[in-house]
Amino acid sequence: MDEIKEQNNNVGNEEVKEPETIQQQDQAQEPEKIEENENQLLKEKILELEKQNAELKDTLLRKVAEFENYKRRNENEQINLIKYAAEPFIKSILTVYDDLERSLNHIDDQNNFEQTKKGLQLVFENFNKILESHGVKKIEAKGQPFDVHLHEALMQQPIEGVDPHTVLEVIEPGYLFKDKVIRHAKVIVSSELASQDENHQSQE
Repeated sequence: MDEIKEQNNNVGNEEVKEPETIQQQDQAQEPEKIEENENQLLKEKILELEKQNAELKDTLLRKVAEFENYKRRNENEQINLIKYAAEPFIKSILTVYDDLERSLNHIDDQNNFEQTKKGLQLVFENFNKILESHGVKKIEAKGQPFDVHLHEALMQQPIEGVDPHTVLEVIEPGYLFKDKVIRHAKVIVSSELASQDENHQSQE
């Protein structure tokens, strides 16, 4: 009897310990599953980042290509702008060129001085208007005070009744292009009159 009771007690003990063994096995497997899941998540994250990196690289290459094309177009436009900058002016003076040609032909046909003079006067006035429309203006010099920024003095003359440093004559007209002097007016300028003592000494 005692042996049977002992065996029954042992069987009971084994049945009680069995669930604890399964739980321990499950607990031992849980870290492995967690690690496997984490690795899978990391792989997926890496794949996603690689995809984003490839897309960003493709976008960057496209932007670089677009910028290079824009830069090339801009450079070509700047070159053409400089190359053909005088085109509007040239187109405007072609009318003057045509008028001059017609005037010359008229001289050959008619040989009329008065008509030729009138024709040349009209050509000159038309040319002057074109120059002014492009910002070219003649410097008014005669009778004006000498200005080193506008005038170039070729010689000086003492003239009675005229203040010193006044422009007497214009040898070659000067011109302004907008606010810039492109050619100084070459002029003759009045100088101070010599005193009577100096005149007397010079006569002696």
